Amino acid sequence: MDERLDVKNIGLRGVKVADTRISDVDGEKGVLIYRGFNILDLAQSSTFEEVSSLLLNDHLPTQEELKRFASTLASEREIPEDVLNYMKMLPTSAHPMDVIQSAVPVLGSYDPQLHEETREANLNKALRLIAKLPTLVASWDWIRKGKKPMLLNPELTHAGNFLYLLSGVIPDPDTAKAFDICLILHAEHSFNASTFVGREVASTHAHLYASVAAAIGALSGELHGGANSEVMKMLLEIGEVSGVKPWVSERLQKGGKVMGMGHAVYHTEDPRATILRQICERLAGRTGDRKWYEMTKAIEATTKEEFRKIKGKEISPNVDFYSASVYHMMGIPTDLFTPVFVLSRVSGWAAHIIEEKFAEAQPKPELYRPDADYVGTYCGTQACPYIPIEERSE
Repeated sequence: MDERLDVKNIGLRGVKVADTRISDVDGEKGVLIYRGFNILDLAQSSTFEEVSSLLLNDHLPTQEELKRFASTLASEREIPEDVLNYMKMLPTSAHPMDVIQSAVPVLGSYDPQLHEETREANLNKALRLIAKLPTLVASWDWIRKGKKPMLLNPELTHAGNFLYLLSGVIPDPDTAKAFDICLILHAEHSFNASTFVGREVASTHAHLYASVAAAIGALSGELHGGANSEVMKMLLEIGEVSGVKPWVSERLQKGGKVMGMGHAVYHTEDPRATILRQICERLAGRTGDRKWYEMTKAIEATTKEEFRKIKGKEISPNVDFYSASVYHMMGIPTDLFTPVFVLSRVSGWAAHIIEEKFAEAQPKPELYRPDADYVGTYCGTQACPYIPIEERSE
């Protein structure tokens, strides 16, 4: 029997499973669209609050709509004391992604509309979760350090408030704006691994918090959201710009990967990486610490050169590549890089979960239930005879 799998569908690459109105990724041209708008325009002119409203409501908000949306987000930042107490019971060595994934359903237990399955109720739940996740992440960082979580600052933006909660210092406007752009860039990316998981769970009629918790689990892997922290570990391991070329060359010659380089969809540069490279350079200039930018830039150049020699083709950075040094220069701990991804992507997840639940786009399955080819054991063409345990030989 031929036990080879059908390679056409490994990883579901190229398989269309549903329609969506939320975003479009053109891998050939390097274009990312949110609800009809180019990510480059949104990053230049919008805010994370405005983009979240766009993703959830399918239109750019008016001034009054945005004011109400941002005000609601600011008013919903506080998390229940019992959720903080739950996190205090966890070992301080626990990975932040595991803590967040487990805390989200606990947080959902306090949502008054948890099991109310109307579109309006799900939009309300989405708003609450978007608002509370930064508080959840920052609180865990303080809890594991044995400190008391910071008080919320309703006067700050969504991005500014998180940086404040994390450091205890109100960020300068340029850094807060740079972080706001980072959140915009990470907010949505069509049917990526975590979004598909969230939609799949939602298709079972599970509630929004369960769907988001599942998506967080998918994002924690190093081949998805965990890649940005792996990029930072790589930078720390290399140490200096002078060590880049030998490290990258040896890595690629041995068939290894350079984390943050290459993408499953983009065949040219990821447009988000283009913006993050610019942010990284500006941040390095403002802080006076150019080391991480110069190292990242050198790794990119060396990887491109070596990849061309070895593979005979091009490779470009993805969204994780420059975000690592950006977050590091902002003072964000390395193991919080992926949780920061969660703070942003929850807007896209929620939009997809709501789309899945209320059939904004068609066609879509009633329940995601893929099939598989069994390549395991058979005895001839039939099931194997069951042998009682006392008759089995060693």
